[in-house]
Amino acid sequence: MSELVELALESAEEQMAKALDHLESELRKIRAGRAHPSMLESVMVDYYGSLTPLSQVSNVSATDPRTLTVQAWEKSMLDPIAKGITDANLGLNPMNNGEVLIISVPALTEDRRRELAKQAKAAGEHAKVGIRTARKEANDEVKSAKEDGLSEDAAKAAESNVQNLTDTFSKQIDDRVSKKEADIMTV
Repeated sequence: MSELVELALESAEEQMAKALDHLESELRKIRAGRAHPSMLESVMVDYYGSLTPLSQVSNVSATDPRTLTVQAWEKSMLDPIAKGITDANLGLNPMNNGEVLIISVPALTEDRRRELAKQAKAAGEHAKVGIRTARKEANDEVKSAKEDGLSEDAAKAAESNVQNLTDTFSKQIDDRVSKKEADIMTV
């Protein structure tokens, strides 16, 4: 196989892996009714005039399946952290007891569970679009290499390799999405 084709395959695999990683991060944001510190990863806090990730100004822990606690490294940061959590629009309401922020994670209703499962499916479809885009780019590279003198057999083999990559990553996406859906729908 020519170097161009190998480069196209490597590039496609890298793009597909990135799509899978992005899916993982999106699925982590979808809460399944249990408290987990990663629920607050996207929260940004106004730290003396600049937006800073919550993890850089506090420690977040899950004390039980329904409660998160946020221990600020500076007590003066409790109110800005509470505001950041509220502004993140996660449906969580922090309570300030003067020492830590306590966040009760409400139980999910059946409708909300279905909505979250749809969100997970949509994230999976978005990742599949990324994979199909990578497949198309790789196949275009193979076609251009074929025009530049790559043999018909080598081109067919390369396209087959690209399709195998696509199938592998699509199956991984389906597995992760169905696992997340099962997690969400479990009461």
